[in-house]
Amino acid sequence: MATQMFEGRGHAAVYQKYRFAPGKELQQIILTYLQEKRADPAELVVDVGCGSGQGTRFLAEHFKKVVGTDISEAQIQEARDAPSPPSVSYLVCPAEELPFEDASVDLLTSFTAAHWFDIDKFMREANRVVKPGGCVVISTYTVDMSLRYGNCSEKLTKVFRESWDLLLKYSHNRVKHVLEDYKEIFEALPFPDKKRITDIFDKIPMTVAGVVGYLESVSPYQAFMKNDPEAAKSLLQDAEKRMLEVMGVSSRDTPVEFWVRHVCVLGCK
Repeated sequence: MATQMFEGRGHAAVYQKYRFAPGKELQQIILTYLQEKRADPAELVVDVGCGSGQGTRFLAEHFKKVVGTDISEAQIQEARDAPSPPSVSYLVCPAEELPFEDASVDLLTSFTAAHWFDIDKFMREANRVVKPGGCVVISTYTVDMSLRYGNCSEKLTKVFRESWDLLLKYSHNRVKHVLEDYKEIFEALPFPDKKRITDIFDKIPMTVAGVVGYLESVSPYQAFMKNDPEAAKSLLQDAEKRMLEVMGVSSRDTPVEFWVRHVCVLGCK
């Protein structure tokens, strides 16, 4: 069974506001891989579990036709409401039941979503819709994150990590796929020509408010909110207060650098 964690309209709005697009290093690895493997440019690209469309919009900068799919109507509505080029469209459907013809998709992608899918069913569906010579790109960012600001990066990261560690107690068991660097997802990809890269580091420009918003957007926080709303809100307020104190600033709009490690599974059929 796929796991639905991002259904609510409130959560989808937070997701749209605070989740970040694939960083430059990850983008470069994906585009370089596709140049190596494909003689012709991809005609149809499908981004599965697209959420509010951050990864889909990156793909639209490079490909003629991009379709983002997600099981959540609220997420797809957020994606449709965001500015997108005319080459992008969105569909509500499960990752395991894609409304595309056999061997019709040139590139199938999934950004920080595949751990929520029924992996065996999704891989069968990917194998069905991807053309011979087509590619699959499945990536996630990991919990290996740090914050950089002046000479207090270590202390700032410590505050962030302490908040994350509290939230991880509420994480769904599917998050184990992320903690294991998508090893099982890589093994399940039914293409013999495949590889997994686990050391992609990206620097994402953010603000203190953005970092706190990111924490609010993650599934363990949403589970914590349902369990104890007051304690959940307090955790975010405390994290923000401590970060500002460590940095010696008062504005939550102060820029910081958010470093994150990505894992990427790449395959060619």
